[in-house]
Amino acid sequence: MKKRLCLMLMLLGAVAAFAATSKPVSYKSGDETVQAVLYTPEGKGPFPGIVVIHEWWGLNDWVKEQAGKLADQGYAALAIDLYRGKVATTPDEAHEIMRGVPEDRAARDLHAAFEYLKSQPEVRKERIGSIGWCMGGGYSLDMALAEPSLAADVINYGHLAADEQSIKKIKAPVLGIFGAQDRGIPVEDVKKFGQALKQAGNKVEIVIYPNAGHAFQNPNNKSGYRAEDAADAWKHTVDFLASTLKK
Repeated sequence: MKKRLCLMLMLLGAVAAFAATSKPVSYKSGDETVQAVLYTPEGKGPFPGIVVIHEWWGLNDWVKEQAGKLADQGYAALAIDLYRGKVATTPDEAHEIMRGVPEDRAARDLHAAFEYLKSQPEVRKERIGSIGWCMGGGYSLDMALAEPSLAADVINYGHLAADEQSIKKIKAPVLGIFGAQDRGIPVEDVKKFGQALKQAGNKVEIVIYPNAGHAFQNPNNKSGYRAEDAADAWKHTVDFLASTLKK
């Protein structure tokens, strides 16, 4: 009972008003100018940075809330927009918009976000990580594959890479958070991914919630949201990021 109460209080506290400040920003991605929202902690920097990558819904209020929570933890959090302003309201719409994002453009946008954070005087250039959920979890892994200087990588139920050549490209410590009931990401694949990282000498933490399915951290997922697991996943995230980015 005490554990349940503690987790619920953590969750309630997480949705409180943010002390961090936010502002819309823009930067170049190839020949295009892209938009994002930068959340900055109170106090004097420089701060560790985090690229915050949205689910298949787009850059909606829930993702912005996560970025604000991360900024309150002491990170300059850049909530990026891979959809160029579009936000889905139905699964069919989300699926359609997601499929319409060119792979090369997404890769370019992720790199541009990383470079933008590195260019900011209030950001510690050697302490930049990434975090994403669902589609964004897969893109967070893509950042680890593409950016050898990434300092931390959080994958929340995103697609995985388990082949040896891909694993060798990952230099960042990895936190993977998954649900055992996720029909799109089998538990065996998650375990294989974690084991491959360990064998390659990577620092990795894999957390699997036995009764959780896909997108269990988002309360907008009415049928699959699991408050206690979400609060525990947030605690793992906070602890992992502190150990990797606040050195």
